[in-house]
This record gives sequence, C-alpha cells and structure tokens, in this order.
Amino acid sequence: MEIETKIEELIDGLGKDFNLLQYVYNDTSKFVPGKTTVLYSGPYWDNQEVVAAIKALLVGKWVSSGENVRLFEMGFAKKINQKDAVMVNSGSSANLIMLAALKKYYGWEDQCEVIVSVVGFPTTIAPIIQNNLYPVFIDIEMDTLNFDVELIEKNITKYTKAIFISPVLGNPPNFDKIIYLCEKHNLLLILDNCDSLGSKWNGKFLNEYAVASSYSFYPAHHISTGEGGMVASDNPELIKLARSFSWWGRGCYCVGSANMLPNGTCNNRFDKWLQDYDGIIDHKYIFENMGYNLKPLDLQGAIGLVQLTKLDEIHINRISSHDIITELFLEYIPTLKTPYMLPQADPSWFGTPFICESRKEKEKLVGYLEKNKIQTRNYFAGNILLHPGYKHLDDYKKYPNANRVLSEVFFVGASPHYRPNVFDYIEEVLQKYERD
Repeated sequence: MEIETKIEELIDGLGKDFNLLQYVYNDTSKFVPGKTTVLYSGPYWDNQEVVAAIKALLVGKWVSSGENVRLFEMGFAKKINQKDAVMVNSGSSANLIMLAALKKYYGWEDQCEVIVSVVGFPTTIAPIIQNNLYPVFIDIEMDTLNFDVELIEKNITKYTKAIFISPVLGNPPNFDKIIYLCEKHNLLLILDNCDSLGSKWNGKFLNEYAVASSYSFYPAHHISTGEGGMVASDNPELIKLARSFSWWGRGCYCVGSANMLPNGTCNNRFDKWLQDYDGIIDHKYIFENMGYNLKPLDLQGAIGLVQLTKLDEIHINRISSHDIITELFLEYIPTLKTPYMLPQADPSWFGTPFICESRKEKEKLVGYLEKNKIQTRNYFAGNILLHPGYKHLDDYKKYPNANRVLSEVFFVGASPHYRPNVFDYIEEVLQKYERD
C-alpha cells in the first residue's frame, strides 16, 4: 500500500495548494450561492479514482489498453447482466463499432435501413451513415419526448433491419411495443444506452432486451473515466467483431495479460494465416476488417473499476436529485410540464427535463437560470435535420413535434453531487422568478 499512500499525500497536497480537487470532484461542500455554478453534471470522483489513475500510469504494466481495461470490461458486463463488453475511447465510437459489428455479423448490405428518432444526440445517427446504412427517422411524441412508437410500423420496409433506441435522459419508450414490432417483423433491437445506464423496464435493465448496447463514460454521464465508452452484448461474436473494429481491424482477440502469452489466446499465434501467402506470420498482424484505433488508456480502465463500486449510489442520488428538482420547478413555475414516465419504466435520470408553454417562456427561463449560474441544456440537437451536417438526409418539416423541441424543451441537472445547499439555492432562485 506504500505507493497508494504516497499518491494520496501528493494529491492531498495539490488539492490544498492549488484547489484542484474541488473542480475534479465537483465538490459541493464549498458551494457559494450565486457564485458557484450549479453544474448540470460531472464526474462523481474522489481520491480513489485519482489514486487509481496515477498508480496505473506510474507503476502499471500498460499505458494503452491492458489488464485494467479488461477487468473493467468484465466487471461492467457483469454489473449490467451481460456476458461481455469491449471498451473504446468514447460513447460515440461505441455506436460506430457496434453498428459495424452488427452489419458484418448479420450480413446487412449497404443502404439497409435502421429506424431511429429524429431528435437526440448526433452520434446516435452519424454511425448509421458512416456504416453505409440508411436512417429512417421517426418523429417524437411530446408527452414522453421519445420517438412515437405508433409511427414505427408504417415506416418498416423490406430493407429495415433494426430499431435503434436512445431513451431520453434515461426515460425509456414503450419497450413492450417495440419488442413486439421486432418479433413481428424479424428486426433487431439495438440500444444507445449512453444516457440511461441503470434504467429498467419491467424490472430488467434496458440492455437485457437488446442484441447489443452502447455506453458513454464522458464526465457528464452516470459513471466517468474522463472519456470512454463501451459496447456490451451476450453474443461473443459481436464482441469479437467490435473489438476487431476498434483495434485496427486485426483478427487477434488477445486482451489484457493474454497479450503476453507467447502463443496467444488461440495457442496458434504463429501460423499460415494468409490465404495467398504460404509463410508463417504473427496473428497479431492479421487484419480481418477495415477498422479504426479507438482504444482507451489503461488508466481509464483503472478509474472505471473504482466507478463501478459507486454505480448503485450514483443511481440513487440521480433519482433523488431529479425528483427534488422536478418538485421545485413545478411548484414555482406551474406552467411547466415534465415528460411522462410509463408505468413499466424505472429511469436512471441523466438530467431533469421540462417542457415549456412557449418559446418565449423557455428563452426567458433559460436565460434567468443561466444568469443565476444554474446550468441548462437543450434536449441535445433537437430535430437533427435542422443542422447543417444532417439537413441533406430528409426534410425537417415532416417532423412537427421534433421541430418544437428547440423552442420548448430544456433540461437541468440530476447530478449525484447535489446536496441540500444546492437544492436550497435552486429554490431561492425559482422563488424570485417573475413570470409575465
């Protein structure tokens, strides 16, 4: 334990001398009303994560992905009741390789269709295009802000291969209806779970209904490794393909300490691996796919292992923060609405969303909150087809509810860091808000 003790002493000293840790840990114990920003989220860290990262960097066996990453992959998969997972450098990359793996494994041809919400974060949609697939957009319903499941079936064609779900800030759509449609039309259910880690439907994690799911470990998300992402699945071949696509496309599937085995995991590392070359070659340099380099650092895996021990606490705190903030906003601004939660849903909230009466109300309220250092966020991109990089994909005018999002919807935090001093300040600010 000597190395951990020395690192603890180092970071404690830095924290006292340079006030670094208050920012890194999003510490609200020193919250100053009106001066300290109420961040909508941030990493739920303490010294444990910093010690783990520095130890992995200074005395660990790996700089790039190694044993800590592999242990994190296995621990994460077990935590969400999946058989395996592969870690990458971001949730966006997780979507990219997840779709690449699905396309190859199931033999999808270029321009096969994937049904997706027209509202949300762009990297749910961009990987569909980047994998030469075709997004079929579905408008949202205003009461849940999720895509309207009643519109899905009439958009299914003989080219449709999957329904890609991205629950809004942790709140799932009607999974029963979507599962029924998948079974009826022989479609796959895939899940962008970046904002909804821990959310459940009928008592099961959302990912347990999907053939594969993606996750983000960006600082704003439920657990954070600084940056990072994950693909999880019960299908080992999908995980193997996802790992290949994220590791340059190579065929070798050795991970962690297995990379040091002289003959590799397959016990056949040096062999005649190339069909058109009869010489002996190292399997580590056989490339079966046209891939990327999307690997994380091993110190990120070390941070992730610590974060897994806090996931249950983070989940409880996020629900509590969401419920308290919702109650405060609705008490002082009764014209606001909150998205409807279906009875079978048990969200693990990423943020606390509100639907305003009008654009005027949203702009005034958001301006007021920001002026008083309470962070707000749009419901991400709103209608993605309004944005320059995506407007060529379809006519935004076809999606009337999606077009209301930028004008009427925003969210504030549901952060696990919030304590009574933060809630008291939010209430004080809302009490002083003057409606027209």
